[in-house]
Amino acid sequence: MTAPLPSGSFCLIRHGETTANADGIIAGRTDVALTERGRQQARDLSRRHWPERIALYASPMSRAQETCKLAFPDREFTRHDGLRERDWGVFEMRPLDQQPAREDTPESGESWPAMLSRIRRTITEICAVSQNRLPVLVCHSGVIRAARVLWTTGDVGTRPPNATPILFERAGETFEEKEL
Repeated sequence: MTAPLPSGSFCLIRHGETTANADGIIAGRTDVALTERGRQQARDLSRRHWPERIALYASPMSRAQETCKLAFPDREFTRHDGLRERDWGVFEMRPLDQQPAREDTPESGESWPAMLSRIRRTITEICAVSQNRLPVLVCHSGVIRAARVLWTTGDVGTRPPNATPILFERAGETFEEKEL
């Protein structure tokens, strides 16, 4: 799938570990809390060296917003609904081993093509308005996987680790995924 390219590089960070992550539960649109480990992961991000000029965004889910506040305590961020995780419908709060194939549309949930379209629009829009600042987006595993499909290898890859910045660096007509 080829998609219009965002105007520049961007950084995606999956929120810190949640209660659902620790328990192996599907929690796409379900608002679950960070664990103490997840809070510490987020605080650890605050000790990293960040570029002075960043544009900070977070998903509307509390796990992403809390991660953002702990990781960037002295910076303001913009909540963006387009960064939310996929809605797994009837599979929400079930064990991960019951999660349907990504290409299947779960009953009462969001289809994979709809999510890809939403992520393409959201990240492209954020990059366009960020001007000379690096967009740093605190989001979810599914958002990162969608970005990979849209602009890197075309494959979802492995589940991204919690609270680890991933730079999507523009390389001609694609992006390369790098740890920041």
